[in-house]
Amino acid sequence: MSKTADQKPQSFLDHLEQLRWHLVRSTVAILVGTIIAFLSKEFLFDTLIFGPKSPDFWTYRTFCSISQKFGAEIFCFQEMSFSLLNTKMAGQFSTHIWVSFIAGIILAFPYVLYEIWRFVRPGLYDHEAKASKGILFFGGLLFFLGILFGYYIIVPLSVQFLGSYTISAEVNNLIDLSSFISTVTSVTLACGFLFELPILVYFGARFGLITSEMMKKYRRHAIVVIMVLSAIITPPDVASQILVTLPVLALYEVGIFITKRVEKRQSV
Repeated sequence: MSKTADQKPQSFLDHLEQLRWHLVRSTVAILVGTIIAFLSKEFLFDTLIFGPKSPDFWTYRTFCSISQKFGAEIFCFQEMSFSLLNTKMAGQFSTHIWVSFIAGIILAFPYVLYEIWRFVRPGLYDHEAKASKGILFFGGLLFFLGILFGYYIIVPLSVQFLGSYTISAEVNNLIDLSSFISTVTSVTLACGFLFELPILVYFGARFGLITSEMMKKYRRHAIVVIMVLSAIITPPDVASQILVTLPVLALYEVGIFITKRVEKRQSV
């Protein structure tokens, strides 16, 4: 129930009890998603995780087709110049569990976002609760757009660049399984969370933590931070960093627009 003039304020312990149950339900949802992913091992690994390792992956075929129109052969190759290697006794089993857990977080994210909104909703007035319902839809949409962007754009660039990079023809790339998995999952998840920037800005503006003038004033600082984050989650090549930086900068500008809208509504 949303906040009204007659609603009694809850104690700190009451809020903690509510938070505990929201966390419990969110954890259960993640565990259910993890189990589903764990039981879908062939699809999870052969199709999703190891997809960017195949020269027939959608991104490589698309980039190859585009580059050929300009008389180049970028991303046109017959095989990857590296092999995966498992060096630990329980390496593949632990990798199966870890990747299933990451997939569980992705699958359960819309519900987790819903639980967060349910926890925040009692502190909002009726008109605020009504206006914030769209956050659930846009929050989930932005997250999955980020996941798709990371998986289909940044991950293939990372795999192709890092997997084929050599300092000498005398050295063969035998990449550890955990290193490959870490690159795919961390880049994909990072892009998903980076795309949540407008949602964070919305709540920051709602609670008076940030203003549109503040975001304009610190735009240059934000650009530096975004470029640093892009450099962290992408391979050390300029193209990949630019591909991450540009959409996040666009989302930052969207955040300024959102902040202005919130300020306008609150001033009425």
